[in-house]
Amino acid sequence: MSVPVVPALPVGRSLLYLVIAGVAWGTAGAAASLIFRVSDLGPLALSFWRCAGGLVLLAGALAVRPRRAPRQPEPRRRRLLRILGTGVGLTVFQSAYFAAVEVTGLAVGTVVTLGAGPVLIAVGARLMLGEHLGRGGLAAVTGALTGLAVLVLGGEGGDVVPAGVLLALLSAAGYAAITLLTRWLGRDGGGGDATVTSAWAFGIGAVGLLPMAVAEGLVPHTAETGQVLWLLVYVAAVPTALAYALYFAGAAAVRSATVSVIMLLEPVSAALIAVTVLRERLTAATVVGTLLLLAAVAGLALAEARGAAVTRRREAEPVAV
Repeated sequence: MSVPVVPALPVGRSLLYLVIAGVAWGTAGAAASLIFRVSDLGPLALSFWRCAGGLVLLAGALAVRPRRAPRQPEPRRRRLLRILGTGVGLTVFQSAYFAAVEVTGLAVGTVVTLGAGPVLIAVGARLMLGEHLGRGGLAAVTGALTGLAVLVLGGEGGDVVPAGVLLALLSAAGYAAITLLTRWLGRDGGGGDATVTSAWAFGIGAVGLLPMAVAEGLVPHTAETGQVLWLLVYVAAVPTALAYALYFAGAAAVRSATVSVIMLLEPVSAALIAVTVLRERLTAATVVGTLLLLAAVAGLALAEARGAAVTRRREAEPVAV
């Protein structure tokens, strides 16, 4: 028996928030690629600065906004789970993603992360949330796995690096965990304040990453100091402080598979930037694997839409007495 969703935000506004977050996230990997090209800053140090910068910006926003009374008190254990789970998941997600971009490039790293993420979300939603997968969902999962196989096995001469793909899959696991946790906590409208959640998550990420970032090299050495600083500020402000706050708010009110489909904006925009701006080369295998992954996620959306339509029709049928 499914539990009815009582969203904290109107669905239309939630979808808009997710669209903005997806487009903004699509630029984060490109900014990271540019930083890696002109400096020696590593992925863990970049992830630390992203968390620390996002925390500062969101703390400032929280300090000046009017205080809001919670719609209902949140139990302490539930709040601790939300904050710690989101913080750990976010740290794994973005650190592994930046590492994947550094190892195997922006296009492949982003496509694998956001292509595998919906598959993990679909399976997790079936096991944890009781969301029906169905034959269409199973076909989509099979298609996604096929796309990953084509992407990895069909790469030419270093275009796809297996280690980078593994890092992207780890990033996808972190992304899936965040989405499922946010969805589960948001099923009764009690997902908590999205901005506060984001600030706590960035704080946990910054504290956890600091020792590793120091070991990797916290301060970048570069001849393009101005460019690196500008890119770091951009990464902290737009695809971090803004995008995560919007994502957590929107994901609490929209079904998990729908979130995954909207987030296709990220790999699509990242791939376009990779080809047009960063001049990354896409082989035939990369293109075919990418299309299979994206088609699989679109298939998940269609399967969910059919399932939701059937559920609405059943609920609308009169009950015989």
